Amino acid sequence: MRIGGVALSTEDVVWLEHEGQQAGVSRSALARKLCERKKLMDGLGRPRVTTVRLDLSRLARAGQLSLPLPSWSAPSPRRPVVREQAIGPPRPPARSLAELGPVTVILLRGASDPWHPTWNHVLNEHHYLGAGPLCGAQLRYVVCTQDQVVAAASFSSAALQVAARDEFIGWTARARQRNRSLVIDQSRFCVTVQVPNLASHVHGLLLSRVADDWNEAYGRRPVLVESFVDTTRFDGTCYRAANWQHVGETSGRGRQDREHEGGENLKSIWVYPLEAKWWEALCLEPVREIDPDADWAETEWGSVDLGDQRLTHRLVEYGRARFAQPTATLPQACGSRASTKAAYRLLQHPTASLEQFLSGHFEATLSRAARESVVLAIQDTTSLNYTTHPATEGLGPIGSYGATKTLGMEVHSMMLTSVSGLPLGLLDVQAWARDPSEYGRSKERDKRQRKDKESQKWLNGYAAADVAAQRLEQTQVVVVADREADIFELLETAVKGRAHLLVRAMYQRRVMMPDGNAEACLWDLVRQEPAAGMIEVEVPRRGTRPARVAQVEIRYRAVEVCDPEKRYTPRSVRVWAVTATETVATAPADAENEPIDWLLLTTLPVASLDAALEKVRWYVQRWQIEVYHRTLKSGCKVEERQSKTAASLEAALAVDVVVAWRVMMLAKLGREIPDVPCTAFFEEFEWKALCCFINKTPTPPSEPPTLREAMRMVAGLGGFLGRKSDGNPGTQTLWRGLERLSDISAACRIFFSSA
Repeated sequence: MRIGGVALSTEDVVWLEHEGQQAGVSRSALARKLCERKKLMDGLGRPRVTTVRLDLSRLARAGQLSLPLPSWSAPSPRRPVVREQAIGPPRPPARSLAELGPVTVILLRGASDPWHPTWNHVLNEHHYLGAGPLCGAQLRYVVCTQDQVVAAASFSSAALQVAARDEFIGWTARARQRNRSLVIDQSRFCVTVQVPNLASHVHGLLLSRVADDWNEAYGRRPVLVESFVDTTRFDGTCYRAANWQHVGETSGRGRQDREHEGGENLKSIWVYPLEAKWWEALCLEPVREIDPDADWAETEWGSVDLGDQRLTHRLVEYGRARFAQPTATLPQACGSRASTKAAYRLLQHPTASLEQFLSGHFEATLSRAARESVVLAIQDTTSLNYTTHPATEGLGPIGSYGATKTLGMEVHSMMLTSVSGLPLGLLDVQAWARDPSEYGRSKERDKRQRKDKESQKWLNGYAAADVAAQRLEQTQVVVVADREADIFELLETAVKGRAHLLVRAMYQRRVMMPDGNAEACLWDLVRQEPAAGMIEVEVPRRGTRPARVAQVEIRYRAVEVCDPEKRYTPRSVRVWAVTATETVATAPADAENEPIDWLLLTTLPVASLDAALEKVRWYVQRWQIEVYHRTLKSGCKVEERQSKTAASLEAALAVDVVVAWRVMMLAKLGREIPDVPCTAFFEEFEWKALCCFINKTPTPPSEPPTLREAMRMVAGLGGFLGRKSDGNPGTQTLWRGLERLSDISAACRIFFSSA
């Protein structure tokens, strides 16, 4: 059950019916309460009372809700809205558009606007449908010259469903339900004088401003306008002259034809795009909801479309087997000759690809992200070394030792996490092999365009995050990256996009000053600011370097960084800079351990110390992507995969990246929500077999253990001792324990089923 585009839980339905039984509660009041409960607001932050009230009435008529009767009085009689012919005073003689003089468009500001009676009069006299009624949200315009009103028009909510229009747009039913508010309907248009080219000229004036006016009034910017022209009365010549596009005909049914009787005049359908990327905006799919009771493997891969449901089922089974034994070889993980052969055929199938296999996981990641108010999209690159497999076709150099000395592929991952660091899943994965013939030509990179460089990976990752930000309407997406992503084009793109950016600066960029001087330096300028505060940062262990807690001073200010290209008039973007500099008290004394000295650039406003501290804490979570890549290599042993082609390795990688994420997520959840029952992530046979094996008893406990208890038992199977000084188990001990648990639970399943 959905109201206002939001799914209602059973608890919401019970609350609705209880509130509806209260004395004196109208449906409008009930709709307002529901808007407050579910935070159903429009683009301007106003409750969507009308939309919710209509949905409540629809569900009540269908018998799905028990609500109070509507409190309304019968409307006053209206004049007939359909006229056989236009009426009005005789038209003046035709003149040229130049003789008519300057044309002014006036937007009516509500029913009390002094131009409103004029608008009604013009439509009633010159339009065969009269002045109304109009449907849903609406804007009205009057077009005047110095001495008379020459035209009138209105825009209102788009039609719910029109076959020809929907086929032209190409959106799905779910996309139409989500994005229909981005389409508006020109519900009325007429001119009062016969002047050549006047109608198309007025169309141009209206369409140049209606998107801004609609956004100001309703908080959303439309991208497409539709209009319906009665073919028995008009040819649509003025629409064609104004560059509208004819997309088809209606079926002869009106919006009130609930009995499918037809009988209406056929109308031609015309559309006009208001933005260049209108198609992308309208076809953007809403985030699907995850079934909490569904199997995790079905959630991550069950929606992948491979053209054959059997292939999808095989992918799910292969992913489940990989998670059970992430470090095993493919025959060991599959367990039988038939399953192994099926897995090889799957990975070598023509439809098998990294992007296709991960499509279901990407959707599941967005579903988890939709529950958060802010998510971090952390991206970084790692290299996979397949030098020991020289027969694999399609690999390339990954080091600086020559074109054939080290072979492998590059993998660029973007992982979504909560602000606390809980991994929610992968959002984008790019894999490629470098061309051996291009080795050694890095000195020529300045001559190549950005799209031909490897640094394009950062822009591609941001593009994926920006699309996600458009789909996650209630969630703020912040892209986090290290110094390698300090690219001016990325900053320039992020300033215009919906997803925000937080990147560590590498270069000493020029800064545009208020006087137009662009010679100031970024680092020097920010360091001149007085210290605003201090924060403790936990620096994790790295190699032989032990973990430590650093005390850093915080400074921040707004800056306008310039394009590094030497131009007479340099381009610049306005961002905010935050520095985190470690104090002498905690700075390491040895030369191998560098003290923290960060300069962060972000598109988010930083107007207070709390905001600056927040950005530093977010950047600290960037280490999560390094932990993930270590889990992918060491835990899943992806560099030990063998295949004839790099394409098959990429297909296998598509499963391994999800397995690595799930192992990492379980380790994190065991620390963050330790008291939830382990049944949230372990099947019944798994946790019962785990408890019986650990406790050396054939009788499992009546109640499942908590997630923390189960995770520590699994880690114990992997060699975790659980001493006071050991802390929490890591991903390495967890994946070793999960491998053993897979065999233990499989044996228990056989014994219990045969008993």
